[in-house]
Amino acid sequence: MDFSNKQVVITGGAGALGDAVVGGLLQAAAICTVPYRHEAEAQRFAHRDNARVKLIAVSDLSDEAAVAKLYAGLDLWASIHIAGGFAPGKTAETDKAALMAQIDGNLVSCFLCCRSAIGAMKGGGRIVNVASRQALEPRSGAGMTAYTIAKGGVATLTIALAEEVAKDGILVNAVAPSIMDTAANRKAMPKANFDAWPKVEEVAATIIFLASSENHVTRGAVVPVYGKA
Repeated sequence: MDFSNKQVVITGGAGALGDAVVGGLLQAAAICTVPYRHEAEAQRFAHRDNARVKLIAVSDLSDEAAVAKLYAGLDLWASIHIAGGFAPGKTAETDKAALMAQIDGNLVSCFLCCRSAIGAMKGGGRIVNVASRQALEPRSGAGMTAYTIAKGGVATLTIALAEEVAKDGILVNAVAPSIMDTAANRKAMPKANFDAWPKVEEVAATIIFLASSENHVTRGAVVPVYGKA
């Protein structure tokens, strides 16, 4: 795939999946804009010294003005929205603040980035969101209802938006990962079968295809990327 001279925004690009996505895009010659929340993220980001990476501090992607500033002036080809957060919790134990934190961090941030990305795309482009397995299989979201609601919203946003902007040459899709093989997940679940989990590089490959000009026809898809999990 060739992303030569194509500008791509990757939210959550400094995380485990984001790092793999940015790495793949750089191999394909993309120009990457990566927002980050904390300086520690920027310091450990593997691609921070690459000349085709621009790191921008953005403390809150659910802040409308901050997101608009992030996308201002870009002649954008693709926007990939990985940023989000996970918090377990049964409904009876989840207050409004916890619910809104999941909705803001996962859904509102994605919506605002989609909105700004559309305005920055001059002649078509690609948007790829990150939902979750729970978005496609809500029954598996028991015990994490706020997260499931928020990621379900991301999936619904993806499908509806794809219909809105297809006529403008913008293809919108999402991936829905299961638990991915990351250091943090291995630490949290040390007795799990790690071989069953999809690798971040494998999930990244699907994202990069959906964001590429080689994706001519796929829109409105929420693609399961479960591996063997």
